[in-house]
Amino acid sequence: MVPRALTIAGSDSGGGAGVQADLKTFTVLGVYGMSAITSVTVQNTLGVYGVVDMPPHIVYDQIRVVVEDIGVDACKTGMLSNEGIIMAVAKAIREFRLEKFVLDPVMVAKSGDPLLKESAREALFKELLPLAMLVTPNIPEAQEMCGFEIKTLEDMEKACKVIYSYGCSAVIVKGGHREDKDMIDVLYDGQSFEYLRGKYVKTKNTHGTGCTFSSAITAYLAKGYSLKESAKMAKEYLQKAIEHSLPLGKGHGPLNHMWSIL
Repeated sequence: MVPRALTIAGSDSGGGAGVQADLKTFTVLGVYGMSAITSVTVQNTLGVYGVVDMPPHIVYDQIRVVVEDIGVDACKTGMLSNEGIIMAVAKAIREFRLEKFVLDPVMVAKSGDPLLKESAREALFKELLPLAMLVTPNIPEAQEMCGFEIKTLEDMEKACKVIYSYGCSAVIVKGGHREDKDMIDVLYDGQSFEYLRGKYVKTKNTHGTGCTFSSAITAYLAKGYSLKESAKMAKEYLQKAIEHSLPLGKGHGPLNHMWSIL
């Protein structure tokens, strides 16, 4: 049977991030992709111009009908705009025992536009994060979650430990925002640290990197790889997608999710 992966996230009308990036990644990596739309964004490479959130019961029911009919080998979350949506997703993950669950704590778009309401952050940390096999914050998100500035690899390790203490099984703090441009992500599973190393690519076309990374990990988990194997292979896939990024639009262009077949 073909591996099955579900993305629970917002729709990006520009196609570079969100559900669109997730489904492209799933497909290229040989996984059957499904989606539960949490929000519809009016978005392009320049910014986010509007957001319409789905009713929480609709989000829950999208997950339910997919699980009951097709089945889910692994899933991920992206944009979860408000507390009601977060609670609905947490309920579904618990009820349907979606154990291979990757949480990408999407808080801010590449353009700087907020994607998670302030009032929803506590629900994200308390209700959803403890259910996650893996949480994948970038440095700005990790700083929000930990309450301190992150500049060094030691800071990243410290942040991993703080986020891990919230109850998840593992954490990757992504290093792409570090000022020295050292492309190292730090993986922590509660016992040891592992560095996922990449090469810095000089490009402004990085829209959707976080979505792509978390969806690639989800795809490999759905295919039966271990968490560490999935993270390493996802890092390699992301590296190539950035290296072959697409100069589309007037702002932060998208990655090339299809680099291996184009």
